[in-house]
Amino acid sequence: MGLNLYNSLTRRKEEFEPLEKGRAGVYVCGPTVYGHAHLGHAKSYVSFDILVRYLRYLGYAVTYVQNITDVGHLTDDADEGEDKIAKEAKKEKTHPMALAEMYTRSFFEDMDRLNCVRPDISPRASGHIIEQIELVKTLVEKEYAYEVNGSVYFDVAKFAEYGKLSGRNVEEMQAGARVEVSPDKKSPVDFALWKKAEPNHIMQWPSPWGKGYPGWHLECSAMSMKYLGATIDIHGGGLENQFPHHECEIAQSEAANGVQFVRYWIHNNMVTVDSQKMGKSLNNFITLKQAFSGAHERLTRSYDPLAVRQLVLNSHYRSPLDFSDAALFAAQSGYEKITASVLAIRMRENSAPEGELDKKAAQSLEDFREKFEAGMNDDLNTSVALATMFEIVRFSTDLLDDKSTTKQTLDALDQLFRKLGGDVLGIVEDSYSGQEVTVEQQERFVRLVNSFMEERIKARREKKFELSDLIRDRLETSDIVVVDEADGTSTWRDK
Repeated sequence: MGLNLYNSLTRRKEEFEPLEKGRAGVYVCGPTVYGHAHLGHAKSYVSFDILVRYLRYLGYAVTYVQNITDVGHLTDDADEGEDKIAKEAKKEKTHPMALAEMYTRSFFEDMDRLNCVRPDISPRASGHIIEQIELVKTLVEKEYAYEVNGSVYFDVAKFAEYGKLSGRNVEEMQAGARVEVSPDKKSPVDFALWKKAEPNHIMQWPSPWGKGYPGWHLECSAMSMKYLGATIDIHGGGLENQFPHHECEIAQSEAANGVQFVRYWIHNNMVTVDSQKMGKSLNNFITLKQAFSGAHERLTRSYDPLAVRQLVLNSHYRSPLDFSDAALFAAQSGYEKITASVLAIRMRENSAPEGELDKKAAQSLEDFREKFEAGMNDDLNTSVALATMFEIVRFSTDLLDDKSTTKQTLDALDQLFRKLGGDVLGIVEDSYSGQEVTVEQQERFVRLVNSFMEERIKARREKKFELSDLIRDRLETSDIVVVDEADGTSTWRDK
């Protein structure tokens, strides 16, 4: 079975078939850089990192483009309000481009720590003004857009398929439009391609319609076309961007080029806190830097970046991920368990006896690989892939307990960890600093589980059964079996 992806455009899973055999063009909407990346960003960019990694694992030559939005993203995500970067720059008393530079560096620092592969191309909106102006000129010439008082708007009525991605009806959108709509628009649903800049607006450029700046939707179309062509294989982004952002991208791109813009639309779901979306605008976010350092009131400790990555992999990319410290703790303990197993294998390889690869073990490793790939081929089901990794951990424990296990068998096991856990999932490293402290890492894992067990016993005594059950369930996701005793105490063991 080949790779099957859920296509948001057709609303079904489809086998991935690229435009050009053996090659895949992937465009992912990057961050608007006006603050530090948070756990919601981790959900999005780890999810698409997995997509790119797995495509490469399957042998595709991938061109991965992920933009940086450093201008044009307004505070209401549409055509009104203040530029998000300009607004934050005023608050921090700095130049908008200085702010964008600072948070762009911060974003890549965090993504590097999460072990996300760097995009092949990271275009900035402010660096592609010429391409965006040319796209607007094309749309005006083809009468899909109109200019009023220095701003240019896309005429949605001219594009009959508007709404095909989100499933929204134009008439319903018009009826539900806010009262305070720009009087320059022919229709409330028309969207800005180019916005007139007021004299004191710092981020502005000359254009055929006067000084202004590009609309947020326009940027991604112009940059994806420049680097991947008029039709691209995969476009990714957050579910919240499906409308209006991606819907508008489709309209302006297909109106300009007369061909399908994107063949596979992939959308990741969000991180929630108390069932509410995590986001900067809602002031309920935890930055990645806070997660890595433990410097947040919702966190009881610091977390390894790859444990945060493993937390994301525990959920399917299309499912919401509800944040809790307990969930992060479980991911941390699971990450520690996989790491300890890998380190133990690598240490034993040095002293294991020479010999042939055990045939029974080789068959088991092949079965694990097939199970892992079956999960990943089913719309990138990383929870199945992770469960398979823990099966390999248990299998490796048996091999390590057998003193006759050959160096060749352990090497094959290590290579499987590197390929599946490293190349694809990104949670197994090629090398670890201080490999001699494997015992310490195992002891640390035990201490972590014991501390969480103490919290659970306390919760049971205080009759906080919902918290108690949550801790038990999270531990079980890392293959920790919790046994409640009649005297009110609890014990744990590996599965």
